[in-house]
Amino acid sequence: MAKSDEKDLTVIDYGSLNKKVTFQENDYRQASLQLRLRQDGLTQSKFFRHMVSAYLSNDDRILSCVAEISNLSKAKKKKLKKLKDGGEELVDDLGLSEKQIENLFDLIAQEHPDL
Repeated sequence: MAKSDEKDLTVIDYGSLNKKVTFQENDYRQASLQLRLRQDGLTQSKFFRHMVSAYLSNDDRILSCVAEISNLSKAKKKKLKKLKDGGEELVDDLGLSEKQIENLFDLIAQEHPDL
């Protein structure tokens, strides 16, 4: 490797660079969040850092919340596959309404018409 190429290579020490994570929220919800955090003795930074850490470490308490807000989690997809293969007892584990289950089977039928 030529000397000029060596100076172009930089080593990035991942995890040592701080990044700002932001999003927008309306003023009422932001103020409500600040009040709740203050009541609980937390700062906004501490709260969000802890939530991110819990999410990244696959904390079950956070993952159950994520499953509620995501369209269809990987775990639910796995359970649906098992259900399709004959595991009726899994319907209760999914926590879905009858209408949601019907919609899922309609989606499966659309994706895989040969079933």
